[in-house]
Amino acid sequence: MQDPFFATSKSKKRKRSTSTGHAARKIARKEKGPQRVNGSLATKPKSGKQKRVEDEELVSDRTDEDGVDIGDLDLRADDIPETSGDEDVDETPAEKRLRLAKLYLDSVKDGLAEGEYDAAEIDKELISARLRQDVLEHSGKVHLFIADSYNLTAPTARLRCRGHRFSVTSATATEDLKWLFTSGKEGHINKWDLKTGTKVVTFYKQRLDPKGKGKEKASPLDLEGHSDEVLALAVSSDGQYLASAGKDRKICVWDPAKDQWVKNFGGHKDSISGLAFRKNTKHLYSASFDRTVKLYDLSVMGYVETLFGHQDSIISLDALRGETAVTAGARDRTIRYWKIPEESQLVFRGGGKSAIRELLEGGAFEGHEDEEEAGQQTKSKTGVDPQKRFVEGSIECVALIDETNFVSGGDTGSICLWNTGKKKPIFTQAICHGFHEVESATEGIVRTPRWITSIACLRYSDIFVSGRRSSFLGLHLSVDIHRGSWDGEIKMWKLDSKLKSFSLIGAVEIPGVVNSLQLLSVPKGALDGATWTKNIRVSTDKTVKVTGVESILLVAGIGQEHRLGRWLSVKEGVSNSTVVMVFSPRTR
Repeated sequence: MQDPFFATSKSKKRKRSTSTGHAARKIARKEKGPQRVNGSLATKPKSGKQKRVEDEELVSDRTDEDGVDIGDLDLRADDIPETSGDEDVDETPAEKRLRLAKLYLDSVKDGLAEGEYDAAEIDKELISARLRQDVLEHSGKVHLFIADSYNLTAPTARLRCRGHRFSVTSATATEDLKWLFTSGKEGHINKWDLKTGTKVVTFYKQRLDPKGKGKEKASPLDLEGHSDEVLALAVSSDGQYLASAGKDRKICVWDPAKDQWVKNFGGHKDSISGLAFRKNTKHLYSASFDRTVKLYDLSVMGYVETLFGHQDSIISLDALRGETAVTAGARDRTIRYWKIPEESQLVFRGGGKSAIRELLEGGAFEGHEDEEEAGQQTKSKTGVDPQKRFVEGSIECVALIDETNFVSGGDTGSICLWNTGKKKPIFTQAICHGFHEVESATEGIVRTPRWITSIACLRYSDIFVSGRRSSFLGLHLSVDIHRGSWDGEIKMWKLDSKLKSFSLIGAVEIPGVVNSLQLLSVPKGALDGATWTKNIRVSTDKTVKVTGVESILLVAGIGQEHRLGRWLSVKEGVSNSTVVMVFSPRTR
């Protein structure tokens, strides 16, 4: 007997529930004319079987009230596109680009028209210069060629902040020029108001509990502050975070707005000598004597990675907008350019050539006698060899000019200009801060070059400075802006338009050891109302107007000793302080 389950039977009408009967009759009455089925217009008459299948599908999707499918209803609010100006809904991409370009040009004209400029002076050349500058700014290249527009021989305003018992090791100001932060060898961090020059708050050195023993002994990471000398400071571009580090091998993160400690980061196995924030981000780089570079992300307050490569202590670090950093490795005589996304590094070797170095690296003394003979022939009548070369034993400092160019200073007093495309320096200026003379009973007068202790660049511009410490004998006091050394002189340097060389354009005298340098551009109105900047002049120079740099601010941390040790000491006439100077445009 055949199983009833597999038995075939005549097609029977499917019984509909009473709740859907009204909707089915309503749909059946509309089958005679054209209708939409599943969103499309149906004009072809359908057979009875197709109609029944369609009725069943439609009925199963309808509600029992008005026959309208809830899934077909658009319950979302109408999307109102964000428009700017006179934007049209039917505007093509080309028309939109043209409209935005016109708006941008109008804003540029409005910006250039402010101040003492007339509408007739705002010509195509001035506007095109601003457009070129904006393009270069986004490309990460040097675009501020302003050295000739400013008087860098004498500051128009000067502020001295005294608040540290021992040498100032680092000094940095926020980009909006509202606050200044300084650190000293005593372990304190001071916050200053740049408008008034007064000290706002001090983050004092913390002391470990001497009574604790074993596991109960307090760890430096548990303290809300530093327990030893502070060697480096860095402020984020928006001024939200201040980072500090030093000999206690930890990084402290502070909130400058609330004057509060936020978090500590450990991980380094030796003193931390350098800190740098990536521009416009919360990414923080740290360099240490343990020969490593670490990266932190303060947006999530977390550690990212560690970079290895240096063979000696890292004593200088710098970073800009790109995901790169540059470090100086002291006595391994290398500068390393770190590419974070590629997890690679470029190695640049300094120090020059010498017979001893050639021998240690596997070479020979070939040509050594010729070099000596050539040196004797170039001696002047006074017996002084102006061409005598000094072998660089340590690279002390490094600073980025833009994303591909940087400068470095060493213990021979030389400053080198580098490019990431070449392994050797593009240009080297020897003996930048002169000689230090010491009288010896056996050798007579021994002359050694004063080494470069600090260097800084005005970001993406043709200006950089270097510093040194004061002479032991106090015979020579001079200052090179953008460069610090151990003779107490800060010298200012100008790069040529092709970034192939540089030349000296000014100097400022500051007695003491220049441990820290920073250059900042002063935006319009940033120092308005400051009590110590009454002599700042407003320039009508077109270059100043296009770049928007009203003046240049130099921050120099001065001490009686070098920030990393006590082998240099200048006591007489030197105060542990921070000097802030403003350089105004030239008057024509």
